[in-house]
Amino acid sequence: MIQEDRQGADRPVIRLDLALVHYPVCNKHGETIGSAVTNLDLHDIARAGRTFGIDTLYIVTPFADQQALVKDILEHWQTGHGASYNPKRKEALSLVRICHDLAELYALVEAKWQQRPAVLATSAKPQARALGFAEARQRILAGEPHLILFGTGWGMTPEVLADVDGLLPPIAGFSEYNHLSVRSAAAIVLDRVLARQ
Repeated sequence: MIQEDRQGADRPVIRLDLALVHYPVCNKHGETIGSAVTNLDLHDIARAGRTFGIDTLYIVTPFADQQALVKDILEHWQTGHGASYNPKRKEALSLVRICHDLAELYALVEAKWQQRPAVLATSAKPQARALGFAEARQRILAGEPHLILFGTGWGMTPEVLADVDGLLPPIAGFSEYNHLSVRSAAAIVLDRVLARQ
């Protein structure tokens, strides 16, 4: 799907959302927990999302105190002093929405696009049902709605991963170390599926 941008150049219609999942995720012992929202994750993933042209960044947490933290951060940058101090940050954070749980997330995204999106998940561990970045990019650039889930803590629970349409490959380099921040992983994934070539 192609549309013309402000400079008259053709560009694809991107119907891609990201979700940063804080519950249900695992701790290092594999137990199901809820993780804390971090200020840096909101800012950096929103900035990457705005750069690559995603539609919405959803923050998934059922915890009232964590939702209040997100609202306070957004309020500062959307309507408070931060809005005039750094309009670019205001623009990036305008992508952020809060969701209580995955059920609400899936319902919101389906209602927005008026069809169910393909739901992809990320994991630092190799998984079955892997979908390569090239194929994901092709589908996204064709205008198909997609939702990519990023887990916090030690990753999303097996139940969440079992319920998605596909899993993107782990981000890996030429070392045995594989413990990227979710901010870094999100930026790399976006570059692989949406970078201009």
